[in-house]
Amino acid sequence: MPRRFPLLVGAPLLLGALALPAAAGYQTPPAELQALVDAPRPPLQSLGPKRQTLLQIQRPGLPGIADVAQSELKLAGLRLNPAMRAASRFDFGNALSLLDLNHGRSRAVQGLPAHARIADSAWSADESRVAFSLWGAKGVELWLLDVASARARRLGDFHLNAATGPGFAWLGQQLLVKLVPTRQGPAPRAPAAPDGPNIQQSEGGALSQTRTYPDLLKTAYDADLLDYQLQSQLALLGMDGKLSLIGQPERYLGVSGAPNRQYLLTTRLQRPYSTLVPLSRFPKRIDVLDRQGRIVRTVAQRPLLERMPSGNDAVEAGPREVAWRADAPASLFWVEALDGGDPGRAAAERDALFLQAAPFQQAPRQWQRLASRFVEIRWGRGDLALVREHWWKTRELKVWRARPDQDAAPELLSSRKSEDRYSDPGEAATVSNANGQLVLQTTPDGKAIYLLGDGAGPDGDRPFVDRYALDDKRATRLWQSQAPWFEQALALLDDKAGQLLLSRESPSQPPNLYRLEPGRPASLAMLTHMPHPTPQLQNVGKQLLRYRRADGVELTATLYLPPGYQAKRDGPLPLLMWAYPTEFKTAAAASQVTESPYRFNRISYWGPLAMLARGYAVLDDPGMPIVGEGDKEPNDSYLPQLKMNAQAAVDEVLRLGVADPARIAVGGHSYGAFMTANLLAHTRLFHAGIARSGAYNRTLTPFGFQSEERNFWQAKAVYQTMSPFNYAEQIKDPLLLIHGEMDNNPGTFPLQSERLYQALQGLGATARLVTLPAESHGYRARESILHMLWEQDRWLERYLGRASAAKTPG
Repeated sequence: MPRRFPLLVGAPLLLGALALPAAAGYQTPPAELQALVDAPRPPLQSLGPKRQTLLQIQRPGLPGIADVAQSELKLAGLRLNPAMRAASRFDFGNALSLLDLNHGRSRAVQGLPAHARIADSAWSADESRVAFSLWGAKGVELWLLDVASARARRLGDFHLNAATGPGFAWLGQQLLVKLVPTRQGPAPRAPAAPDGPNIQQSEGGALSQTRTYPDLLKTAYDADLLDYQLQSQLALLGMDGKLSLIGQPERYLGVSGAPNRQYLLTTRLQRPYSTLVPLSRFPKRIDVLDRQGRIVRTVAQRPLLERMPSGNDAVEAGPREVAWRADAPASLFWVEALDGGDPGRAAAERDALFLQAAPFQQAPRQWQRLASRFVEIRWGRGDLALVREHWWKTRELKVWRARPDQDAAPELLSSRKSEDRYSDPGEAATVSNANGQLVLQTTPDGKAIYLLGDGAGPDGDRPFVDRYALDDKRATRLWQSQAPWFEQALALLDDKAGQLLLSRESPSQPPNLYRLEPGRPASLAMLTHMPHPTPQLQNVGKQLLRYRRADGVELTATLYLPPGYQAKRDGPLPLLMWAYPTEFKTAAAASQVTESPYRFNRISYWGPLAMLARGYAVLDDPGMPIVGEGDKEPNDSYLPQLKMNAQAAVDEVLRLGVADPARIAVGGHSYGAFMTANLLAHTRLFHAGIARSGAYNRTLTPFGFQSEERNFWQAKAVYQTMSPFNYAEQIKDPLLLIHGEMDNNPGTFPLQSERLYQALQGLGATARLVTLPAESHGYRARESILHMLWEQDRWLERYLGRASAAKTPG
């Protein structure tokens, strides 16, 4: 479409004729952007089971590229640190503290080694201890924190296998651990020469949906290496550091103890493996073991799942979601599909729920059947469990009250569209029982539960706490967030809801924890005192916008303006619009507000708000709904709707007088990058684009993408039309492409950015491709983040110009 505004002589766009020089090595952005990268990060927090103490895990700055670029194995969808025998990770805690929620007193934990790298943590059921893993020089160590003394010590001279999980869990007053076997020997060596070709063969069969997964196995050596990395020894560990081994080393993917601590539920990997699908679809054996490692019950032997039915509601046949019932001593729970797992097959009922109690002599009991797919269950007691089911095609979501120990029909508690936030009744609160299992939190008389919700509405989110009576199904509002604050109830500190643990924030005040008695505002007590991480941007302007696109669908966005900026005095600014499209089944749901004007303005290096520090205006998360009403699929009209969304957003910022029409850029990450390329190809609304880690040619993701269920051969026109690569000749405005060289997200292979850049370069367009070494779908190293900001800042300055009219912080 033609530009809506003429170019001005001397406008910054003319600078596009000058080539942006290639950088030698990692570059550092201006000081105001670097300050965002090095701003203090809030601690991670974990509430104890008794709700008396909060564990706080302090975090240092971002890891360096030397850490991120360490040796890494990419096997069957896993990324492993071979030296640690653990899933790769780069973000660790470096200090611990304990916060007393009754008195607000904080104690620093003593006994940690210098430069500690704290990974996972778990509370004991009585809240007297915290087990945590720490990456040492030779492997993953297990440490114990005594809450009374606030001191930590290492437990035993061994190393955990944390390849598929933390590698430890509480089992009463002991710890159930997965150890690196002491007598395993060295890892298999790569063959000096290939043994022969690597062959795949299909024998035909029904239509299968297999997406483009990264990091798959390729050779027999890869399979042997996977076996070696997953091999682990189960053991019980006492607080004195003594180990009791359980059985022999196996390729354990997971293990959990029964609430009565007499049985273990294990999942073991089985051969044959696949070069087509990741480990999650490899053959598995699920067993119940006794404490000596003997098999008591084999629950399932799942075959290799190279072929799966099509559709987002497709599941495997046979037992799935196998777990212990949280409110019973030793009772297994699982789900089985009644339709073979195929959503395309006509069926009145889709899933059945099963129970089987120890000693597993009686046959499994089928106790509920669902008309759609099982989502989750929250256990309470013999006459109370909440079961959630959902059907993607219709977005229908139902919650039932079930009675697992009684022969009674379930009661429907709520039925709504999952995308309808305004009607969400909230999530049932849970609490840890005496066995350390999460169960429903009920009132002392057991007649009601508590619901914690977002409180979404036309004025934005206003979180709430309700007491929900199980008999008459009526909700009583106990508390709700009030302007000008955004508050969330994180936990009910007692079963009477007499005290709440709140997170409280405002646009200029960062989130902090408070204790509150509902109905008594004067009881509000501040527990933490987190400083503003970026005080130089404390007075950023923020406005929640409501506007309509051409077909009447209401849209929302959040407009941010630099500190001190006044539209009448300073005039229009260059503006960066950053978005991510979302599919909906109804226009009503697409029009709902999804934010709050009272949230803290956290100016992060990752999103678009960093450019506020350079004086730019930012339109964050403008609505990009793609609606498919009734039997229509959203993507059948993706482009017309995308263009209407963008046009409406641009019109609104121009109407407000905050944006210069010749200086608006668009950007996004992942599916937002895909959107960016499409908007540059099909509109002339923007004068530059930033696309990070996207996919641009949908024929390279032929078995579905995002929420698209149809494959390429079922919807060729949709795949072709939605691919901006096919319209590269129409991209006339400068496009910056950034991509991690080790992208681990299905579909967004680095090849996607490489091929689009080659097309743009060959067509004579203005484009720049930046690939970040050792980075995945999200970038992690400090050097990579700084360089990303340098690239984005230079790109916007070159093609939009400096934001000289703004009063930028100095």
